Amino acid sequence: MAETTTPYAGNNHTADLAPGSLITQDGQMQWAGLLIGPGTPFAVDKSGLTGWEDLPEYDSADADRPTSHGAWPGSRYAKPRKTGGTIVLMPEHGSAAGAVRALRQALGLLEEERWLAVRLHGETLAVRARIAQRVVPADQGFATQGSSRMSVQWLAADPRRYVVNEQLATTTPPQPEAGITWPLTWPLDWGEAKSTGDAVVENTGSAPAHPVIVFRGPCSMPSVTERVSRRRLRYAIDLAAGDELTVDTRAGTVMLNNSASRLHTAMADSTPEELFVLEPGRSDLSFRPEEGTEQALMTVRWRSAEW
Repeated sequence: MAETTTPYAGNNHTADLAPGSLITQDGQMQWAGLLIGPGTPFAVDKSGLTGWEDLPEYDSADADRPTSHGAWPGSRYAKPRKTGGTIVLMPEHGSAAGAVRALRQALGLLEEERWLAVRLHGETLAVRARIAQRVVPADQGFATQGSSRMSVQWLAADPRRYVVNEQLATTTPPQPEAGITWPLTWPLDWGEAKSTGDAVVENTGSAPAHPVIVFRGPCSMPSVTERVSRRRLRYAIDLAAGDELTVDTRAGTVMLNNSASRLHTAMADSTPEELFVLEPGRSDLSFRPEEGTEQALMTVRWRSAEW
């Protein structure tokens, strides 16, 4: 007898799809290429998820006071986020084998992280994660109907949860005003600058976010400064027309044309890349290359982040 085809046959459930691209309603989760929750054979138990809305565990650099009460407060760094729950497998008649195979594929020991996205109250947040645990009791219900209550846990090395839509801001280097026009006429028109060289970015979340900053030539010694914290990234490099210097502040990398590291070009007054973050709220970034035409460009990409 030919095996009944299922909607899971042939699908790549480990595909690193855009976060939340399969989600259509509240209560659904998307793990890589697999949709979990209402409207699927993979229901989330009424106990819900653990570790999703919780603050992650953290390491503290507090130092006890040797001659007084309490301690000196130090830095706190969040540990990886553990998120888990019970998934109730309830396949339709004749589709148990396909559903089980889909779960095996999706919930395997993958080396690379994938997007785990959850939609609650109309808001979809996502983390990069890997499967840490999968427990599937092979009881009578599983053996005869494919039904089961399985425990699944994900581990996200970066504990922050991100909005699914990446935001973008661009600016060219500052360009001077055209100046006053002669003969003088009232009211006086001083002209407007073609570009201020400034970009406004907003992290609408509750956690600091790491941006990706791309400098495009022609310009020399590209730099960007956050005007409140005075954090700065500055590199001793000349970029020809079409060259791109990509600074990934989360990874701490500086790549020329996505092929060669130029981390060594960071100037002495440049902030370590991992410390250049967008704090919650508005940040004003100033693009100030030493030399640059109006064809030069700075692009900032980021996702707002939540604890």
